[in-house]
Amino acid sequence: MTANGTKNGAVEIPYKIYLSENEIPAYWYNVRADMKNKPAPLLNPGTHQPMTAEELSGVFCDELVQQELNNTDPYIPIPQEIRDFYKMYRPAPLVRAYCLEEKLQTPAHIYYKFEGNNTSGSHKLNSAIAQAYYAKKQGLKGVTTETGAGQWGTALSMACSYFGLDCKVYMVKVSYEQKPFRREVMRTYGASVTPSPSETTQIGRKILAEHPGTTGSLGCAISEAVEVAVSNPGYRYVLGSVLNQVLLHQSVIGLETKTALEKYDVKPDIIIGCAGGGSNLGGLIAPFMGEKLRGEADYRIIAVEPASCPSFTRGVFAYDF
Repeated sequence: MTANGTKNGAVEIPYKIYLSENEIPAYWYNVRADMKNKPAPLLNPGTHQPMTAEELSGVFCDELVQQELNNTDPYIPIPQEIRDFYKMYRPAPLVRAYCLEEKLQTPAHIYYKFEGNNTSGSHKLNSAIAQAYYAKKQGLKGVTTETGAGQWGTALSMACSYFGLDCKVYMVKVSYEQKPFRREVMRTYGASVTPSPSETTQIGRKILAEHPGTTGSLGCAISEAVEVAVSNPGYRYVLGSVLNQVLLHQSVIGLETKTALEKYDVKPDIIIGCAGGGSNLGGLIAPFMGEKLRGEADYRIIAVEPASCPSFTRGVFAYDF
């Protein structure tokens, strides 16, 4: 993030801008409420019609379904139990990158939001604790999910442990083998971790029969996790990125960032975020994009994608089942 600010002027900006516990957002911001062109809906893979709340509730927790489909309410209250959990690692600091500015010899003032100050090591816990909370509130036994590198699985395992929920994680096989430490952190929190594709599901057995040497993919792991969720009473599937509900929960990143900058009267010109599934980028830019959509301010927003899978610039925008 680059912004106009001051180091030697009337107000010196510290290396780290901290907020107090009382400044943890009380509401998530739903950017869809301010969008004139709403996102394309989830489609039923059988009928190709927009999925209803009833259809989605067989896979996701009831309140998360409502958040998924909510295109009208700009602010959704954060339950106090979730805010209390956030206090263990939030508010996250906004850091002024003075040393980087000096190395680059740039006139730009650069800030970064640090989201690694929790056991999972990433922003994923912001949504994991919310999804676990709603599963517990619904009276479920547990949840299923997939994980690639393991950050989401780690975050969800921690959240489920906090609420006493069973957690079944299907981890992409190549990552399961390459990242034993993250795998074991999940198990330390009580989660079961299965390398995917596996022999424990119909879809896993089918994939292994067709591709016996496969090291797995996120698609395989998702398919297994969804199958287990829908075939076991008292379980639902949860996801760490992509979905509207996840971007909603991650808006705490941007809301805190905006509050921290406003403390020092700093208005960013450019906002940059890495974009894989989109939850980090979406969470960071949400309140700034809201201002942009409402015509209250203007920002240049840059999404940085991986060269190995450049889905924004070289991907196909299409439904995929």
